[in-house]
Amino acid sequence: MPNDARADLLNLIATLSFKLGDFTLASGQKSDYYIDCRTTTLHAEGGRLSGLVLYDLIRQHIPQAEAVGGLTMGADPLVSNTASASAWALADHAEILELSSELELETGSDPAPTLIHGFLVRKAEKSHGTGRRIEGFLKQGAQVVIVDDVCTTGGSTITAIEAAREAGMNVAGVLCLVDREQGGRAHIEAAAAGAPFLSVYTATDVRAAHIALKKA
Repeated sequence: MPNDARADLLNLIATLSFKLGDFTLASGQKSDYYIDCRTTTLHAEGGRLSGLVLYDLIRQHIPQAEAVGGLTMGADPLVSNTASASAWALADHAEILELSSELELETGSDPAPTLIHGFLVRKAEKSHGTGRRIEGFLKQGAQVVIVDDVCTTGGSTITAIEAAREAGMNVAGVLCLVDREQGGRAHIEAAAAGAPFLSVYTATDVRAAHIALKKA
């Protein structure tokens, strides 16, 4: 993944999702800024970039992962775009191999991309149909990654971690698009029980990018 994908995504979040003002967060805490990442992750280019960035982190740090999931609805676009990024990467890899074979060129030794499937965690079990709390990928013993858009206290991320484990899956890592640096990291790391917790950006990063773009 080009390094500029990460920078481009940060600039989109700083432009579309970051606001200064007087806000009350879902946790009840007061803040002088608000970050609504869904404005970016549901944006066409923002969604594409978020998928690329998260998939790249998974390949680098959690290569054994079979699926990515999180609590609806903050995680929804992240899950879909990351799964799609994995499919595009695999298709591109196959195309490169085919072209190299036709031209009798040597290919690198990098491992082939793997498909990362998606699942979503409901806030409560369905009262009808299958009654499942997890929708999408579900396999006993599978290595999975939990994702969230903004981590404040870590509550929604921890809910997804617990639901995945209750469904019989192993949480191999946790990814957060923006860490608000308000205590969530410590809570999530405790719940992750040794699995790595990685944030793409911090709120400090986003604020700095927002101010820089305003001055430009």
